[in-house]
Amino acid sequence: MDSFRSKVIPVTTILAGAVILWYVFAVILNAPFQRDLDRRAKETPGTVEFIGKTLSQPKPTLPAPHQVAVNFFENTFLRSVTSNRSLVYNAWVTLSSTLLGFAFGTALGILIAVGIVHVATLDRSLMPWIIASQTIPILAVAPMIIVVLAAIGITGLIPKALISTYLSFFPVAVGMVKGLRSPELMHLDLMHTYNASASQTFWKLRVPASVPFLFTSMKVAVAASLVGAIVGELPTGAVAGIGAKLLAGAYYSQTIDIWSALVAGSIVAALLVMVVGIGGRLVDRAMGGRPA
Repeated sequence: MDSFRSKVIPVTTILAGAVILWYVFAVILNAPFQRDLDRRAKETPGTVEFIGKTLSQPKPTLPAPHQVAVNFFENTFLRSVTSNRSLVYNAWVTLSSTLLGFAFGTALGILIAVGIVHVATLDRSLMPWIIASQTIPILAVAPMIIVVLAAIGITGLIPKALISTYLSFFPVAVGMVKGLRSPELMHLDLMHTYNASASQTFWKLRVPASVPFLFTSMKVAVAASLVGAIVGELPTGAVAGIGAKLLAGAYYSQTIDIWSALVAGSIVAALLVMVVGIGGRLVDRAMGGRPA
Protein backbone atom coordinates (compact mmCIF):
# COMPACT_ATOMS: atom_id res chain seq x y z
CA MET A 1 0.00 0.00 0.00
CA ASP A 2 2.82 2.40 0.85
CA SER A 3 4.52 1.62 -2.46
CA PHE A 4 1.24 2.26 -4.30
CA ARG A 5 0.76 5.59 -2.57
CA SER A 6 4.34 6.63 -3.25
CA LYS A 7 3.72 6.14 -6.99
CA VAL A 8 0.13 7.38 -7.33
CA ILE A 9 0.18 10.47 -5.12
CA PRO A 10 3.13 12.23 -6.85
CA VAL A 11 1.75 11.47 -10.33
CA THR A 12 -1.75 12.61 -9.35
CA THR A 13 -0.40 15.80 -7.79
CA ILE A 14 1.61 16.69 -10.90
CA LEU A 15 -1.36 15.88 -13.15
CA ALA A 16 -3.70 18.06 -11.08
CA GLY A 17 -1.18 20.92 -11.16
CA ALA A 18 -0.82 20.58 -14.93
CA VAL A 19 -4.61 20.67 -15.42
CA ILE A 20 -4.93 23.79 -13.25
CA LEU A 21 -2.17 25.55 -15.20
CA TRP A 22 -3.83 24.44 -18.42
CA TYR A 23 -7.09 26.13 -17.39
CA VAL A 24 -5.23 29.28 -16.35
CA PHE A 25 -3.41 29.58 -19.66
CA ALA A 26 -6.61 28.76 -21.58
CA VAL A 27 -8.31 31.76 -19.97
CA ILE A 28 -5.31 34.02 -20.60
CA LEU A 29 -4.83 33.04 -24.25
CA ASN A 30 -8.53 33.01 -25.14
CA ALA A 31 -9.33 36.27 -23.36
CA PRO A 32 -8.29 38.73 -26.16
CA PHE A 33 -10.55 37.10 -28.73
CA GLN A 34 -13.41 36.92 -26.24
CA ARG A 35 -13.03 40.62 -25.41
CA ASP A 36 -13.22 41.39 -29.12
CA LEU A 37 -16.40 39.31 -29.44
CA ASP A 38 -17.97 41.02 -26.43
CA ARG A 39 -17.04 44.46 -27.76
CA ARG A 40 -18.66 43.71 -31.12
CA ALA A 41 -21.77 42.37 -29.41
CA LYS A 42 -21.76 45.34 -27.01
CA GLU A 43 -21.80 43.02 -24.02
CA THR A 44 -20.14 43.55 -20.63
CA PRO A 45 -20.11 40.17 -18.89
CA GLY A 46 -18.98 39.75 -15.29
CA THR A 47 -15.73 38.06 -14.39
CA VAL A 48 -17.21 34.60 -13.85
CA GLU A 49 -19.29 34.80 -17.02
CA PHE A 50 -16.29 36.06 -19.00
CA ILE A 51 -14.11 33.18 -17.79
CA GLY A 52 -16.88 30.74 -18.71
CA LYS A 53 -17.00 32.17 -22.22
CA THR A 54 -13.22 31.87 -22.67
CA LEU A 55 -13.46 28.19 -21.74
CA SER A 56 -16.30 27.42 -24.15
CA GLN A 57 -15.21 28.98 -27.42
CA PRO A 58 -15.82 26.74 -30.47
CA LYS A 59 -12.38 27.50 -31.95
CA PRO A 60 -10.23 28.61 -29.00
CA THR A 61 -6.57 29.50 -29.17
CA LEU A 62 -5.98 27.01 -26.38
CA PRO A 63 -8.87 24.62 -25.72
CA ALA A 64 -9.76 23.87 -22.12
CA PRO A 65 -9.14 20.35 -20.76
CA HIS A 66 -12.87 19.55 -20.58
CA GLN A 67 -13.30 20.54 -24.25
CA VAL A 68 -10.52 18.19 -25.28
CA ALA A 69 -11.90 15.42 -23.03
CA VAL A 70 -15.40 15.71 -24.53
CA ASN A 71 -14.04 15.73 -28.09
CA PHE A 72 -11.79 12.76 -27.36
CA PHE A 73 -14.67 10.78 -25.83
CA GLU A 74 -17.02 11.53 -28.72
CA ASN A 75 -14.49 10.66 -31.43
CA THR A 76 -13.30 7.53 -29.63
CA PHE A 77 -16.41 5.89 -28.19
CA LEU A 78 -19.39 7.47 -29.95
CA ARG A 79 -18.25 7.04 -33.55
CA SER A 80 -17.96 3.96 -35.69
CA VAL A 81 -14.39 2.68 -35.86
CA THR A 82 -14.65 2.83 -39.66
CA SER A 83 -15.46 6.55 -39.65
CA ASN A 84 -12.77 8.94 -40.85
CA ARG A 85 -13.43 11.07 -37.76
CA SER A 86 -12.92 8.16 -35.37
CA LEU A 87 -9.71 8.49 -33.38
CA VAL A 88 -9.58 4.69 -33.12
CA TYR A 89 -9.55 4.39 -36.92
CA ASN A 90 -6.95 7.15 -37.34
CA ALA A 91 -4.80 5.74 -34.54
CA TRP A 92 -4.87 2.31 -36.21
CA VAL A 93 -3.74 3.79 -39.54
CA THR A 94 -0.79 5.45 -37.82
CA LEU A 95 -0.09 2.39 -35.68
CA SER A 96 0.26 0.10 -38.69
CA SER A 97 3.10 2.16 -40.18
CA THR A 98 4.57 2.65 -36.70
CA LEU A 99 4.85 -1.08 -36.03
CA LEU A 100 6.27 -1.82 -39.47
CA GLY A 101 8.84 0.95 -39.15
CA PHE A 102 9.67 -0.15 -35.62
CA ALA A 103 10.28 -3.72 -36.81
CA PHE A 104 12.53 -2.48 -39.64
CA GLY A 105 14.36 -0.08 -37.30
CA THR A 106 14.93 -2.69 -34.61
CA ALA A 107 16.29 -5.22 -37.10
CA LEU A 108 18.50 -2.61 -38.76
CA GLY A 109 19.77 -1.31 -35.42
CA ILE A 110 20.68 -4.80 -34.22
CA LEU A 111 22.51 -5.62 -37.47
CA ILE A 112 24.47 -2.36 -37.32
CA ALA A 113 25.37 -2.95 -33.66
CA VAL A 114 26.61 -6.48 -34.34
CA GLY A 115 28.75 -5.19 -37.21
CA ILE A 116 30.19 -2.34 -35.15
CA VAL A 117 31.10 -4.61 -32.24
CA HIS A 118 32.80 -7.25 -34.38
CA VAL A 119 34.37 -5.11 -37.12
CA ALA A 120 36.67 -2.35 -35.89
CA THR A 121 36.53 -0.57 -39.26
CA LEU A 122 32.76 -0.19 -38.99
CA ASP A 123 33.14 1.20 -35.49
CA ARG A 124 35.47 3.94 -36.71
CA SER A 125 33.73 4.67 -40.00
CA LEU A 126 30.03 3.92 -39.58
CA MET A 127 29.23 5.16 -36.08
CA PRO A 128 30.07 8.84 -36.77
CA TRP A 129 27.79 8.79 -39.81
CA ILE A 130 24.99 7.18 -37.81
CA ILE A 131 25.26 9.92 -35.19
CA ALA A 132 25.42 12.62 -37.87
CA SER A 133 22.28 11.25 -39.53
CA GLN A 134 20.24 12.07 -36.44
CA THR A 135 21.16 15.76 -36.62
CA ILE A 136 19.11 16.18 -39.81
CA PRO A 137 15.55 17.36 -39.00
CA ILE A 138 13.00 14.69 -39.79
CA LEU A 139 10.74 17.36 -41.33
CA ALA A 140 13.44 17.88 -43.97
CA VAL A 141 14.00 14.18 -44.59
CA ALA A 142 10.36 13.06 -44.76
CA PRO A 143 9.38 14.93 -47.96
CA MET A 144 12.54 13.71 -49.70
CA ILE A 145 11.74 10.10 -48.87
CA ILE A 146 8.12 10.51 -49.96
CA VAL A 147 9.04 12.15 -53.30
CA VAL A 148 11.83 9.70 -54.17
CA LEU A 149 9.74 6.62 -53.41
CA ALA A 150 6.71 8.04 -55.20
CA ALA A 151 8.89 8.55 -58.30
CA ILE A 152 9.52 4.80 -58.45
CA GLY A 153 5.91 3.92 -57.70
CA ILE A 154 6.16 3.17 -53.98
CA THR A 155 3.41 4.88 -51.99
CA GLY A 156 1.14 4.18 -49.06
CA LEU A 157 2.42 2.37 -45.98
CA ILE A 158 6.06 1.78 -46.95
CA PRO A 159 7.25 5.43 -47.16
CA LYS A 160 5.80 6.22 -43.73
CA ALA A 161 7.32 3.04 -42.30
CA LEU A 162 10.75 4.01 -43.68
CA ILE A 163 10.50 7.40 -41.99
CA SER A 164 9.74 5.58 -38.74
CA THR A 165 12.71 3.32 -39.41
CA TYR A 166 14.95 6.36 -39.81
CA LEU A 167 14.06 7.56 -36.31
CA SER A 168 13.88 4.20 -34.54
CA PHE A 169 17.05 2.42 -35.66
CA PHE A 170 19.42 4.86 -33.92
CA PRO A 171 18.49 4.21 -30.24
CA VAL A 172 18.46 0.45 -30.90
CA ALA A 173 21.89 0.55 -32.54
CA VAL A 174 23.43 2.62 -29.74
CA GLY A 175 21.79 0.53 -27.00
CA MET A 176 22.82 -2.76 -28.56
CA VAL A 177 26.42 -1.61 -29.04
CA LYS A 178 26.58 -0.74 -25.36
CA GLY A 179 24.88 -4.01 -24.42
CA LEU A 180 27.11 -6.22 -26.57
CA ARG A 181 30.14 -4.53 -25.05
CA SER A 182 28.84 -4.74 -21.49
CA PRO A 183 30.37 -8.12 -20.47
CA GLU A 184 33.33 -7.60 -18.17
CA LEU A 185 36.84 -8.52 -19.27
CA MET A 186 36.92 -11.28 -16.67
CA HIS A 187 33.90 -12.96 -18.28
CA LEU A 188 35.44 -12.68 -21.73
CA ASP A 189 38.67 -14.20 -20.41
CA LEU A 190 36.65 -17.01 -18.86
CA MET A 191 35.04 -17.80 -22.22
CA HIS A 192 38.51 -17.75 -23.79
CA THR A 193 39.70 -20.15 -21.09
CA TYR A 194 36.85 -22.51 -22.00
CA ASN A 195 38.13 -22.32 -25.60
CA ALA A 196 34.81 -20.85 -26.73
CA SER A 197 34.59 -19.70 -30.32
CA ALA A 198 33.63 -16.15 -31.28
CA SER A 199 30.16 -17.41 -32.17
CA GLN A 200 29.74 -19.14 -28.82
CA THR A 201 30.95 -16.06 -26.95
CA PHE A 202 28.47 -13.95 -28.90
CA TRP A 203 25.40 -16.12 -28.30
CA LYS A 204 26.15 -17.29 -24.77
CA LEU A 205 27.64 -14.12 -23.28
CA ARG A 206 27.21 -10.98 -25.34
CA VAL A 207 23.60 -11.50 -26.44
CA PRO A 208 22.21 -12.34 -22.96
CA ALA A 209 24.12 -9.37 -21.51
CA SER A 210 22.64 -7.05 -24.16
CA VAL A 211 18.97 -7.97 -23.64
CA PRO A 212 18.27 -5.36 -20.90
CA PHE A 213 19.94 -2.68 -23.04
CA LEU A 214 17.95 -3.79 -26.07
CA PHE A 215 14.53 -3.47 -24.46
CA THR A 216 15.43 -0.16 -22.84
CA SER A 217 16.45 1.24 -26.21
CA MET A 218 13.36 -0.28 -27.83
CA LYS A 219 11.15 1.81 -25.52
CA VAL A 220 12.76 4.93 -26.94
CA ALA A 221 12.66 3.52 -30.47
CA VAL A 222 8.95 2.67 -30.48
CA ALA A 223 8.05 6.18 -29.32
CA ALA A 224 10.34 7.66 -31.98
CA SER A 225 8.76 5.36 -34.56
CA LEU A 226 5.32 6.75 -33.74
CA VAL A 227 6.63 10.29 -34.18
CA GLY A 228 8.09 9.29 -37.54
CA ALA A 229 4.77 7.79 -38.68
CA ILE A 230 2.88 10.95 -37.71
CA VAL A 231 5.42 13.20 -39.44
CA GLY A 232 5.35 10.93 -42.49
CA GLU A 233 1.62 11.54 -42.88
CA LEU A 234 2.04 15.31 -43.16
CA PRO A 235 3.76 15.68 -46.58
CA THR A 236 1.80 12.81 -48.16
CA GLY A 237 -1.57 14.54 -47.93
CA ALA A 238 -2.88 11.50 -46.08
CA VAL A 239 -6.62 11.46 -45.39
CA ALA A 240 -6.35 9.17 -42.38
CA GLY A 241 -4.02 8.87 -39.42
CA ILE A 242 -3.14 11.02 -36.44
CA GLY A 243 -0.91 13.19 -38.62
CA ALA A 244 -3.79 13.69 -41.05
CA LYS A 245 -6.05 14.72 -38.15
CA LEU A 246 -3.45 17.25 -37.01
CA LEU A 247 -3.08 18.63 -40.53
CA ALA A 248 -6.84 18.91 -41.07
CA GLY A 249 -7.31 20.54 -37.68
CA ALA A 250 -4.62 23.10 -38.46
CA TYR A 251 -6.09 23.80 -41.91
CA TYR A 252 -9.61 24.43 -40.57
CA SER A 253 -8.47 26.00 -37.26
CA GLN A 254 -10.06 23.17 -35.29
CA THR A 255 -7.78 23.45 -32.28
CA ILE A 256 -9.90 21.13 -30.17
CA ASP A 257 -9.49 18.37 -32.79
CA ILE A 258 -5.74 19.02 -32.84
CA TRP A 259 -5.40 18.61 -29.09
CA SER A 260 -7.65 15.56 -29.10
CA ALA A 261 -5.45 13.94 -31.75
CA LEU A 262 -2.37 14.79 -29.68
CA VAL A 263 -3.93 13.07 -26.67
CA ALA A 264 -4.70 10.03 -28.82
CA GLY A 265 -1.10 9.93 -30.03
CA SER A 266 0.18 10.20 -26.45
CA ILE A 267 -2.01 7.31 -25.34
CA VAL A 268 -0.84 5.16 -28.25
CA ALA A 269 2.79 5.96 -27.41
CA ALA A 270 2.27 5.10 -23.74
CA LEU A 271 0.63 1.79 -24.65
CA LEU A 272 3.44 0.89 -27.05
CA VAL A 273 6.11 1.65 -24.46
CA MET A 274 4.14 -0.38 -21.91
CA VAL A 275 3.93 -3.37 -24.26
CA VAL A 276 7.67 -3.24 -24.93
CA GLY A 277 8.34 -3.03 -21.19
CA ILE A 278 6.13 -6.05 -20.51
CA GLY A 279 7.90 -7.94 -23.28
CA GLY A 280 11.25 -7.07 -21.72
CA ARG A 281 10.17 -8.38 -18.32
CA LEU A 282 8.84 -11.61 -19.85
CA VAL A 283 12.08 -12.21 -21.74
CA ASP A 284 14.14 -11.41 -18.64
CA ARG A 285 12.07 -13.87 -16.59
CA ALA A 286 12.42 -16.53 -19.29
CA MET A 287 16.19 -16.07 -19.15
CA GLY A 288 16.18 -16.66 -15.40
CA GLY A 289 16.30 -13.06 -14.25
CA ARG A 290 14.94 -12.17 -10.82
CA PRO A 291 12.59 -9.22 -10.21
CA ALA A 292 14.28 -6.21 -8.62
